[in-house]
Amino acid sequence: MMIRKHITLGRISGISIDLDCSWFLIFILLTWMLAANYFPLEIKGGSSIFYWAISAFTAILFFISVLLHELGHSFLARRFRIQVNRITLFIFGGVAEIKQEPPSAWAEFWIALAGPAVSFFLAGIFYFSGLMATSRSGVWVMLSYLAFINFILALFNLIPGFPLDGGRIFRAFVWGMIHNFRKATMIAANTGRFIAYGFIIWGIFLIISGNLFNGLWLAFIGWFLESAAVAQIHQQTLHDLLAGHTVMDALSPDIQSVSSNTSIQDLIDHHIIGKGHRYFLVKEKHKPLGLLVLHRIKEIPHEKRKETNVSEIMIPEEEVREVNLKENLWTALKEMDHDGVNQLVVMEDQRIAGILSRESILSFIHDIQEIEA
Repeated sequence: MMIRKHITLGRISGISIDLDCSWFLIFILLTWMLAANYFPLEIKGGSSIFYWAISAFTAILFFISVLLHELGHSFLARRFRIQVNRITLFIFGGVAEIKQEPPSAWAEFWIALAGPAVSFFLAGIFYFSGLMATSRSGVWVMLSYLAFINFILALFNLIPGFPLDGGRIFRAFVWGMIHNFRKATMIAANTGRFIAYGFIIWGIFLIISGNLFNGLWLAFIGWFLESAAVAQIHQQTLHDLLAGHTVMDALSPDIQSVSSNTSIQDLIDHHIIGKGHRYFLVKEKHKPLGLLVLHRIKEIPHEKRKETNVSEIMIPEEEVREVNLKENLWTALKEMDHDGVNQLVVMEDQRIAGILSRESILSFIHDIQEIEA
């Protein structure tokens, strides 16, 4: 099933710039906070339309700053010959999807440092630009806020809590000392969890002391950092399991072809029950039209299955995601996560070799774990 979780805005130097749907929530929240609290206190006598307009413009400039922060990481990664597929802006800021891990601790250090360096630079640009504006004017207040928020963004990212930039810098130092990337990642991630628990405890203390808002905010930051660190540990473990394996190792070659005018009931009776097939290539006169997955079949009510053809509920060919047979299995899994799909059609020399699904990957992981155990 295809679930669009992001909007592609365009490309910068070949890097796709995507907007996660969660971005709209934080954009609206930030605009509302600025329009309801910050700008009315800093700029007296303005209209509601003025406050909302300048707040929305400030929020857009802030997220452009976040984008530039991530571009800093991306361009440095490219200097070390590391491919960057895309940058995604989401509710917690942004993330650059770097295709592979840095080749050395030195590369890791500079790539991680590039983002905060860009934010510090932007803070300086906004600050000195504000000095040229009229004091207490709308432009001055906006530029002062952007200088402050970029400075805070840089400082926050330098916290040595993995996977923040500071945590990656810390991992680079550990990696350089012990010369083991995996162990350095685990040390940095667990250090990040320790720092996260510190934020949570600090937040609880503030809540008990009566400072509810700041306490909740710190506890929330701690929870976010702890969740991100645990996710990084799980991701590293999964990466280790899939390392060195390609799509060919985990694909399911069992993909059946059915005619586009086949009814859902006929498909169930002759291809699913007793057969166990879960994926079907829908064709018309030997021409592929799309892909049908078991999940879409389940969505059709029983009473409508005789009158509904497979072509009516298939995933159209232009929406079907493909992957090369020799592609790295870990990379393919990340592509599935980003595109919000549960399966990829595996291609070899312009022909379909099978299906790579989350189920087949999980089954492959289970086999590896059983063998290793």
